Amino acid sequence: MIEKFKTLFFVKSSLISLYLALTIPITFISIDKLKIFSIFTFVLGLYLIINITSDYVETCSSKISYKTSFISKTLGKKNWEIFWKDINLIKTLPTSQGSKVYYFKTNKGENFLVPQRVENFEKFLSIVSENTNISIDEISYISPLWTYKLLTFMSVLMIIGELFAFLI
Repeated sequence: MIEKFKTLFFVKSSLISLYLALTIPITFISIDKLKIFSIFTFVLGLYLIINITSDYVETCSSKISYKTSFISKTLGKKNWEIFWKDINLIKTLPTSQGSKVYYFKTNKGENFLVPQRVENFEKFLSIVSENTNISIDEISYISPLWTYKLLTFMSVLMIIGELFAFLI
């Protein structure tokens, strides 16, 4: 059975709302000659940010796949696919912010980043564990979920403040 794990809602909402908070003022403050161009680039940017946050992971009984959009591929992100039998361990590396990232290490010596920002993360990890027989006890989200929620909340407050300032 194929399981699909989309990008975590709070990750998408934080990035989209931050984009909106940072770019909405540009359409209000641009000079008349650039008004249409600024609205066009605003809409184009919104389309791009929504598109690049639409990556997902698929699992089935034989493999795990990471799927990206055409735009993500154009910007350098790559699709990948690993058969469960080829994964021999999950290695940990620290980040500069004090968190940890995890990589699937294959028999061929390849490393693939374990997706840590997917919905139903616990279910995803249980599927990984069932198919690889590797302990996943220490794997968690790369950042606490409250950070994405806080960023979304702060961005929405910025948007409200900007709209209030420009419309009143």
